[in-house]
Amino acid sequence: MTSKRRKFNGSEGEHLNFIPLGGLGEIGKNMYVLEYNDEILVIDSGLKFPDSELPGIDYIVPDITYLENNRDKILAIIITHGHEDHTGGLPYALPRLDVPIYGTQLTLGLIKNKLQDDLPGYKPKTFEIKAGDVVQIGSFVVRFIAVAHSIPDGVALSIDTPLGRILHTGDFKLDSTPIDGRVTDFAALAEEGDKGIMLLCSDSTNAERKGFTPSEKIISGTLETLFRTYRNKRVIISSFASNVHRIQQAADVAARFNRKIAFLGRSMIRITELARELGYLKIDPKMIISIEESWKYSDNQLVVITTGSQGEPFSGLVTMSRGENKSIILGEHDVVFLLASVIPGNEKLINNTINRLFAQGCEVVYEKERQIHVSGHASSEELKIIMNITRPQYFVPIHGEYKHLVRHSQLAQEVGIPARNIFLMVNGDILTFTRNSFPRKQGHVQAGAEIVDGNAAGSIKSEVMKERREIAEDGVLVVSAAIDDKGNLLAPVAIETQGVFISDDTKQIFNELYATAERVITESAGKRVNLEALKRTIKTRVRDVLRKRNSSFAVILPVISLKRSGYYDDAAFFEKDFF
Repeated sequence: MTSKRRKFNGSEGEHLNFIPLGGLGEIGKNMYVLEYNDEILVIDSGLKFPDSELPGIDYIVPDITYLENNRDKILAIIITHGHEDHTGGLPYALPRLDVPIYGTQLTLGLIKNKLQDDLPGYKPKTFEIKAGDVVQIGSFVVRFIAVAHSIPDGVALSIDTPLGRILHTGDFKLDSTPIDGRVTDFAALAEEGDKGIMLLCSDSTNAERKGFTPSEKIISGTLETLFRTYRNKRVIISSFASNVHRIQQAADVAARFNRKIAFLGRSMIRITELARELGYLKIDPKMIISIEESWKYSDNQLVVITTGSQGEPFSGLVTMSRGENKSIILGEHDVVFLLASVIPGNEKLINNTINRLFAQGCEVVYEKERQIHVSGHASSEELKIIMNITRPQYFVPIHGEYKHLVRHSQLAQEVGIPARNIFLMVNGDILTFTRNSFPRKQGHVQAGAEIVDGNAAGSIKSEVMKERREIAEDGVLVVSAAIDDKGNLLAPVAIETQGVFISDDTKQIFNELYATAERVITESAGKRVNLEALKRTIKTRVRDVLRKRNSSFAVILPVISLKRSGYYDDAAFFEKDFF
């Protein structure tokens, strides 16, 4: 690779830090920090979805402790595009940081919709930009460059700093025939390369895939074939609500086959309404009907476009597969197209949904060989083209599991970037650039993950999560007892179980558990009541019985009700101590 290099100088004492807070070693949760002296620019604020090891958790967002500690330095958050793995953390981060957001029209529209749901009282400070704009934010001069992706209006960022230029690709691919005609802007990328790029941060999601990612346009041909094959069936299409290009193709094919469209799923309805309002989705209003009107149309006159391609429990497709949708009753007259790839960790949910659909009598099209999905991310040859066009001095692979980052770094070496100029980083690492010196990784900031459950957020390593995992795996056994302030048992001990498998003589084991718990309480009677010590002893003795008799590791939860006397004219009251 022929390379155009520059010396990147600054005044004495200047430094520029690149700090990933999410998105490295994982798919999702993207958040990156550029820090020049006392100014911070944040790129993206995403989420990722939990796996089976985090029961009951809604989603996971970056730990923003470092940003909170440096709140006064933050100038803005720039969002590269509207996918949840780049925007989903904003309802969590914005109230704590309260900084402006920069994004394109569709991106900001999706963000505002999300904030209306999650933070109805919060009014974000937003600045709408479009591809080609150049905006100065403090010491940073940001050029927004159009890139093709699986959602419209994505941008790469060329960020000029006093110490050098940084190119952040966002999510992209080099689609020459995108649905909206908005190709990745090669000329702008090459122009930035001619100016000289100090650091390239590039999407690594598909670094393992050989060749080129197919154009989104091939989905139209696939849909055309499927509609002809199943011309007499009702068509159910499940896709990501944010994949406006795919919804557009489905709508175009439905129009050619004279079918009406009913949208199902809250996010699908909201996003398609927004995309139509802003002009990103073009569908004849006469084609669209409500799901409640679907009964009026015969099977070959209707297409239902719904959420649920990942088997989400309350999505449109899943509720239909369970027979819980009153408007759409599935049967042999239906064919379901799953127009999405499987996100790692969702395999079981999707398989369960497919099995239920087959059990309802539906035909289901989900196989990869049917070309029902193409990726929105660049494959290996496209990644090499970007490196050749931009000719960076230094390179950091971003957006991907660690194996993707390693493979991307190997691609960089293939096109001539020296190994010493490539930095494999993990979340929290600090890559520092200073005047007249080689950049180096130095230090680490707090950059873990925060779990979000409803409106509550906490550490992924919290005791709550440990308790949930234990209960999910082994069940729970609750020992309830009422004692007076002398420690005397006032009523028989009660024991209840949830999720505890008892394999042999149930009555005999429970009799032993009752006797053990009562014995512990009786042994401590007559002494000053120490509830904590009493609970610990009950847990230990009951656990010993369970493990010895049943090999069970159930969570033991003692609940002690303490009757105190001598208060308010000797009126007794109970003080209950839980867990």
